[in-house]
Amino acid sequence: MSSLQSSRSAQASDGATAADQPQLPSDPRYARFIVDLFGVMAYGELSGFERLSSDARFSPTLHDRATLGRLAVTEFEHFEMVSAHLAALGVDVETAMTPFQPSIDSFHERTRPADWYESLMKAYVIDAISGDFYTALAGRLDEPTRELISRVQSADEQGQLLQERLRAALADDPRLASRLALWGRRLVGEALTQAQRIGIEREFLGSLLFAGAEDDQEKETLLLFSRLTRNHSRRMSQLGLTA
Repeated sequence: MSSLQSSRSAQASDGATAADQPQLPSDPRYARFIVDLFGVMAYGELSGFERLSSDARFSPTLHDRATLGRLAVTEFEHFEMVSAHLAALGVDVETAMTPFQPSIDSFHERTRPADWYESLMKAYVIDAISGDFYTALAGRLDEPTRELISRVQSADEQGQLLQERLRAALADDPRLASRLALWGRRLVGEALTQAQRIGIEREFLGSLLFAGAEDDQEKETLLLFSRLTRNHSRRMSQLGLTA
């Protein structure tokens, strides 16, 4: 049994007490991973709130502005959810988020939308691929962590709303298709590069998750990224775009 599995089993055996009062795992490496995971999730949600709030002012209609505003509120609610969980673990949320601020801010600078339509596509692509990434990791983690990830990533309604608005925009102006398809490809490439960079720096995808030889770790990482890319291609096809 790997150290990760042992840590999960030990945590599960704590029963109702662990469920009532979240605690950091006793394994220090796994505990550090959990803090990193929630730190990057929290800053991702906070950045999402700021991005959507700012982009809403470029909306072509007041209805669209209200729609993006509602999505921004959801992002902030998710940020508060993760923050509360970190606080319950005895971890300061700002301390947990700080290591990820430069790289996430840099990502958003590199992928600054040119207009409202690109902003809408960015929200659609990044929220979906982030959800896929965290959901894939959740299957290897302890129950309290899986539960929180599930609550934060239960955004099917949000994704559907973005998809419907993008479809309407593409139907109104078919010339948008080639531009948004190219933009979507750039976004997913940047997102996967960012995830890999953070994974290397903070052990997101290393031996902690993929126990075994180095070749096995690399294989597992490639399989995960291939799955994320396939899911992205499927979502682009639902919009009538080529990934």
